[in-house]
Amino acid sequence: MADSLTIALSKGRILQETLPLLAHAGIELTEDPDASRKLVLETTQPGVKVVVVRATDVPTYVEHGGADVGVAGKDVLMEYGSRGLYEPLDLRIARCKLMVAGRPDAAQPRRPRVATKFVNIARRYYAGQGRQAELIKLYGSMELAPLVGMADLIVDLVDTGNTLRANGLEPLEHIADISSRLVVNKASMKVKHRPLKALIGQLREAVEGGQ
Repeated sequence: MADSLTIALSKGRILQETLPLLAHAGIELTEDPDASRKLVLETTQPGVKVVVVRATDVPTYVEHGGADVGVAGKDVLMEYGSRGLYEPLDLRIARCKLMVAGRPDAAQPRRPRVATKFVNIARRYYAGQGRQAELIKLYGSMELAPLVGMADLIVDLVDTGNTLRANGLEPLEHIADISSRLVVNKASMKVKHRPLKALIGQLREAVEGGQ
């Protein structure tokens, strides 16, 4: 159906901060996503459904047509690429910073060991500065790596910085400001132009109006 839309969201902060924006567009979930085990959720808008996927999978689902539109953090788009997507709107939600962090008083070697799940971003960052780094891929608990001597630095998302400070680390270098972006499948934008244009316009109103 030309008017049907599938929206890909990930559970957690992005989902909770996206729901009020969708409500401004007249789209509300018919059941509590935290209480439901369903991965496809119906909404109050006929023909519009929400699929719940991993945050890192949102761009893939949208690019390959599993969803027409989705919400993904800029960190995910920078790390995994978004060449097959339109990125029409910064939703200004789930804001944080992507930082290099480490012990504030530690002397850094010329070729530091850097633990991160953002290996592509880190590689581009250090290459852009003409610096070398040994990258260590981790999926979580980045702060532990310097504590056990496995890494000199980490590259990770920083919100309040409380977790870093609790583990004796501090932000040292700023890589990028991060927020969540609306991404749209290129084929869907042609086939479903009318409902997608309307949705983008309503979300833009909500963002600019502070909804």
